[in-house]
Amino acid sequence: MLTLRHLAIDTVRENVAFLNRRCTRYHVEDFLGLGRVEVRNDGRSLLAVLNIVDDDAIVGPDEIGLSAPAFRRLGLAAGSAVHLVPPTPPESFELVRAKVGGAALDDAQLAAIIRDVTDLRYSKIEIAAFLIACASFMTTAEVLGLTRAMIAAGTRLHWDGLDGLPRTIADKHCIGGIPGNRTSMIVVPIVAAHGLPIPKTSSRAITSPAGTADTMEVLANVDIPVERMQALVREAKGCLVWGGHVRLSPADDILISVERPLAIDTREQLVASILSKKVAAGSTHLLIDIPVGPSAKIRNAGEAVRLRKLFEHVGDRLGLTLEVALTDGSQPVGRGIGPVLEARDVMAVLRNDPAAPADLRERALLLAGRILEFDPAVRGGAGGSRARDLLESGAALATMERIIAMQGPPPAVATLGTLVAEVAAPADGVVSSLDCYRLARIARLAGAPNDKGAGIDLLRKVGERVRRGEPLYRIHAGTNADFTFAQAFAAEGSGVVVG
Repeated sequence: MLTLRHLAIDTVRENVAFLNRRCTRYHVEDFLGLGRVEVRNDGRSLLAVLNIVDDDAIVGPDEIGLSAPAFRRLGLAAGSAVHLVPPTPPESFELVRAKVGGAALDDAQLAAIIRDVTDLRYSKIEIAAFLIACASFMTTAEVLGLTRAMIAAGTRLHWDGLDGLPRTIADKHCIGGIPGNRTSMIVVPIVAAHGLPIPKTSSRAITSPAGTADTMEVLANVDIPVERMQALVREAKGCLVWGGHVRLSPADDILISVERPLAIDTREQLVASILSKKVAAGSTHLLIDIPVGPSAKIRNAGEAVRLRKLFEHVGDRLGLTLEVALTDGSQPVGRGIGPVLEARDVMAVLRNDPAAPADLRERALLLAGRILEFDPAVRGGAGGSRARDLLESGAALATMERIIAMQGPPPAVATLGTLVAEVAAPADGVVSSLDCYRLARIARLAGAPNDKGAGIDLLRKVGERVRRGEPLYRIHAGTNADFTFAQAFAAEGSGVVVG
């Protein structure tokens, strides 16, 4: 037996074990070729990637160290006695081999794979093999089966029985790729002010300068347990919270952590990812926003129509009432890119500030109107005017302020980055295009979203005139290193074309 040691090393989603090269109980060589080890005791077991250390101060010869996430998942106290066994590949990996060989998998086979992924029995290499095999080809039936498996592997929220809530539980999701497109924070208070429940669980940014949860966290606490979520929806008819705390479709979070570095982003996996989380969240009526533009995820109308049809097909089979809105993805929405700047734009719209970004306002009203028409009491075509009334009357702002108060204050006060650089127009002319991808990259290099005050403040949009030397946008950062990185990248290419 070895003594269990807790190591304060954050390995995020990966379980990592640390074994001393001079281990007194096992031959280290027995595990090196496998790259992993299974830690067992007291009816508990954990598969972990194995690292070998030579420093007794980290792990002694009679100890096994676990990284912080692995230690938490094993659930034993530090100092517990554990033993090691060579891990065996999960039986479901034979199904992955079959998929690599061109087989189509049925629902039960996909469910077996996803259960093992959720239980952290797959290494990153094994997950990558599954993702690449699915990216090579995937039938519509497999997309549906994968979505169902991902729903079954996590928590599923149920809203039946909550006092005063109708059967319609509304939700909205954008497939992403457009900086500043923070419409959810306007749509939710409009829809909630109407009285239609809209419990919005959102993600934090992975590759973008801000997710809805990052931006909402500028204004309020988003780390809300399920019971508190239910109270919020019962009393305010809406919330804007981080979905990670609720454990909705946890397999999706694991798959995404491998997808991103591999740049795998197929429409089949996108549909399974989004719909698994929405069904798990208890949504009955869902609006999907698909921005289409030259630097968006979806580049043309043909791609958009194919994606829309796949969403509709899978959504119908899952019992969702689902609609898809194809929107303009040719440039960022609003002026701010980054949590503090995007929160500024959102609140300006809700306050009916004349200087609020008109494009953000109109897009939010369009989407909110579509969702309001899920309500049987709203006649077809009347959703847009109802949404506008709720915004202009101040009802949406009052609902947002109530949601903020009920969710509680944010964990820290976020302020705009004080290191500022302006990127100037190279010539007189009209802004002809904005590169969404490049501007998002500059904002991330400036520190967003981890530094909530970092990002880009756009001063010119497509179609606006500019003179040589006038600022196109301002970069905000909080540290010198981030500021330098962002400036250097912007100098290589500003992301703005003036013609």
